[in-house]
Amino acid sequence: MPWKEATAVDERKAFLLAYQRGEVSFSAICRAFNISRPTGYKWLDRFAREGEAGLCEQSRAPLHPARGTPRFMQDRILELRQTHPSWGPKKLLAWLHQREPRVAWPAASTVGELLRREGLAHPRPPRRRTPAWLEPLAHAQNPNDVWCADFKGWFLCQNGERCDPLTITDAYSRYLFGCCSVPKTDGPNVRRVMEAAFRTYGLPLAIRTDNGPPFASQGLAGLSRLSVWWIRLGITPERIDPGCPQQNGRHERFHLTLKNETAAPPRISLRAQQQAFARFQHEYNFERPHEALSQQTPAVIYRPSPRPFPPQLPELVYPFQVWQRSISAAGHFSWNRHQIYLSVLLEGQSVALRPIEDGLFEVLFGPVLLGWFEERSASLTPVQSPPRSMR
Repeated sequence: MPWKEATAVDERKAFLLAYQRGEVSFSAICRAFNISRPTGYKWLDRFAREGEAGLCEQSRAPLHPARGTPRFMQDRILELRQTHPSWGPKKLLAWLHQREPRVAWPAASTVGELLRREGLAHPRPPRRRTPAWLEPLAHAQNPNDVWCADFKGWFLCQNGERCDPLTITDAYSRYLFGCCSVPKTDGPNVRRVMEAAFRTYGLPLAIRTDNGPPFASQGLAGLSRLSVWWIRLGITPERIDPGCPQQNGRHERFHLTLKNETAAPPRISLRAQQQAFARFQHEYNFERPHEALSQQTPAVIYRPSPRPFPPQLPELVYPFQVWQRSISAAGHFSWNRHQIYLSVLLEGQSVALRPIEDGLFEVLFGPVLLGWFEERSASLTPVQSPPRSMR
C-alpha cells in the first residue's frame, strides 16, 4: 500500500511513534497512514525483531532458489561448450538430449544465461536479415533429389600452401559427402572427387552449381565436359542465375560454418587442413544437431541413393519419338548431307532431334535443350536466342 508523503521509511517511523503514544486505536492509526491492519502489524513485528533496520525494504528474491541447475549439469554443459565453441544453447541441448535422454536438462534460455555468466557467450548486435530464398530448392523433397556442389573459395595455409576446397552436400538432408582440397579447380580433379562420392553414395537426380568452370562454360547451353558426364549418368545439371548465390543459399551458409570450424585461422599445412576437413565432415554428419532438421543430425535423415554408379556410361533414352544423331570429333552432326555444328564438347555423344512443327526441331542432349534446328535453311539457333516462331 502507498504511503502518503515523505519517504517510506520516514512514514513507517511516524506510524510507530503514533502507535507508541497510544492516543487512538490501532485501526484509526492504520487509516490515518492509509495502510491495512496486516501491513501495520508486519512493520510492528519487523521493528520488534530488527529495530530501525527492519523498516527498510528487503529483497524479495528467495534465499535458496527452488530449482537451480545442479552443478553436474552446469559442468557437463560447459565442458561440451569448450569442445564446440561455436555451438549455441539449442545445439548443446539437442546433443545432450540425444545421448543422455533421461536427464532433465534445463531450458535453452538457462543454458544461454550460464554461458554468459561464465564468459563463454557475448550478445551480438542486432542486424537486418535477408529473407531466405526457398523456391529454387523447393523440389528437393527427399535425399538425393538435389546435390549442391561448389568451391568454398581458396585461402593460404600458414605455410603458404594454397587450399581450394570442393564441397558437396545433399540439399534435403544437408549431408556432407565431401570436403576436399583439389590440386586444381578443373574438370578432371572435380570429376575424381565426384566419382568417389557417386561410388559411395549412389547417383543424385540433379546437381546444383554456379555458372563457373568446371561446372559450366560459355559454350552451347552452358555445357562443360563435367556436365556432359553428369548427363550421361542420368543427372540433370542445375545452375543458379548469374550473381544470385542465394539460389544455392543452403550450401553458401554451410560454407560459413565450414570456415568458422576449420579455417579460422587456417591450419599450418595443406595436410593438416585436410585432416581438419575430415574431422569436421564426421562431426557435421553424425554429431552436430541441425536446427532445420528439428535438431537431428544429417546422418539420421540421409539415405544412400538407390541408383548405383554404373560400371559403364549408359546410353541416353528419350521417352518420345526423336531422330538421333552422333556428334563427330569436330562437333558436327549430319542432316541431309549438311554438317550442323553444335560443340566439340559433345564429341562421340548422341543428340536427339524432336519435331515441334513442320521443318522445325528441338535439339536435345538428355534433358538439356541445346537449341532449335530449322531444316529448310539447315541452321541451328542456340537456346540463348530462340527463333521467332518460338517467341
